[in-house]
Amino acid sequence: MSPRDSLRTAFLHRAGWQDTTIVPITGDASFRRYFRLQRGGELAVLMDAPPPQEDVRPFVRIARHLASLGFSTPRIFAEDVEHGFLLIEDFGDDTYTRVLDRGGDERSLYRLATDVLIELHKLPAERAVLPGVPLYETEAMTQRAMLLADWYLPMASGQPTAPSVAEEFRTLWQRILPLLDAGPRTLVLRDFHVDNLMLLPGRSGIAACGLLDFQDAGRGAKAYDLVSLIEDARRDIAPELHQEMMNRYLATVPATDHAEFRACCAIAAAQRHSRVIGVFARLAKRDGKPHYLRHLSRLWRLMDRALQHEALAPLQDWFARNVPAKLRSGS
Repeated sequence: MSPRDSLRTAFLHRAGWQDTTIVPITGDASFRRYFRLQRGGELAVLMDAPPPQEDVRPFVRIARHLASLGFSTPRIFAEDVEHGFLLIEDFGDDTYTRVLDRGGDERSLYRLATDVLIELHKLPAERAVLPGVPLYETEAMTQRAMLLADWYLPMASGQPTAPSVAEEFRTLWQRILPLLDAGPRTLVLRDFHVDNLMLLPGRSGIAACGLLDFQDAGRGAKAYDLVSLIEDARRDIAPELHQEMMNRYLATVPATDHAEFRACCAIAAAQRHSRVIGVFARLAKRDGKPHYLRHLSRLWRLMDRALQHEALAPLQDWFARNVPAKLRSGS
């Protein structure tokens, strides 16, 4: 038994779940692992998030905060934040991804998820945003967008990114992202997409949508999570559905602000796609997980669409010069 296994066993014993059936659940792109526990007719999930790579405290804090606002997050039954273990409510197996793969009603699922964002964004920022959560604004977003220059471009070109090329990319983001910062703030969940949303039977309204993987939440622009949902790196979404969800959200925004919000969505989309393209390249090159590269073709299509907005004209020029079509995997 490894030291980590011993710590996990001790945690389950303290939590009263020592005599259980334990079944591993597929992990994610992080160091976290998950196990389903069964004790008689009771179910729970064990999150194993080893420090120093992971820190469960933000998950605990944000889960309880969102639950207090009426959103469905897993209840936390036991915690050992020092060693990175949580015993949490089992939301079952019905992620949006699995429900959609079984032929579930795509439109109703996306409407429900969009309504979750609408309700969260209706709240005053001082109520929605926890004190002390990190800012997800110009500096943080620039750093994450740089993952494309730091990881993807060297992988695609076979040579390091020239410092002048990387610096120009950074400067462009620092010029563009303040337009996004100028809009209203909210709690940005940051990974709001079908892999992290659950359909919860027996719950009504927005509570029927279970939320997962929100531990990296921060304070930022309202456009970001909507873009995460309707411009999914892992799943094609029909233009008609994309537009319907955009219109559904815009129906709650004053008409005078529609153009500004659409610009914010384009900026948020380009930044997110830059980050994710870089993350997927890093997962392939550094972590030996090349299967994420199969999504690059979709990401470049989404990127091209975002770059058509006039607010991103300088960035479109940078991509044309430094990441031409031949360097865009799958395009």
